[in-house]
Amino acid sequence: MAAIETLLLQEALDGQALYARFIAANRLSGALVSFSGRVRDTSATGAVSHLYLDWYPGMTERSLADIAAAAADRFEVEALLVAHRCGEVRAGEEIVFVAAASAHRRAAFEAADYLMDRLKSEAALWKREVGTTLEGGGFDDWIEPTQKDSADLKRWNP
Repeated sequence: MAAIETLLLQEALDGQALYARFIAANRLSGALVSFSGRVRDTSATGAVSHLYLDWYPGMTERSLADIAAAAADRFEVEALLVAHRCGEVRAGEEIVFVAAASAHRRAAFEAADYLMDRLKSEAALWKREVGTTLEGGGFDDWIEPTQKDSADLKRWNP
């Protein structure tokens, strides 16, 4: 049974500190893989100041836990860590961090990739992108998963 930890954070996410803790907790694992995602500072609309991620307490945490449990069931991993921000996340800040530990590299890589595809498309978080258009006006747009996100997710259930 894989050790699973999920975190939903309103405060800054420190991927380096989480990874150091994950390494220490899984020092005997043969493979450790991690991914850290940041808020981009530009979009097709203009300069992004921040994302705002709405969440529903209890429901959002459950969705993160369900996604992590599905990864643990699907891949031969020893441990998983999923950390995701909610609330306001400024451009350049970390928004998500995942880590997977396994005996061999393939399972760890695949589990981290699977986690990110599911989190991007299915986590119970609702994203708004806020910033300034190229013309100098403001924007506040809801973000939906893209066709590419859907194609990435479909890889796991063809």
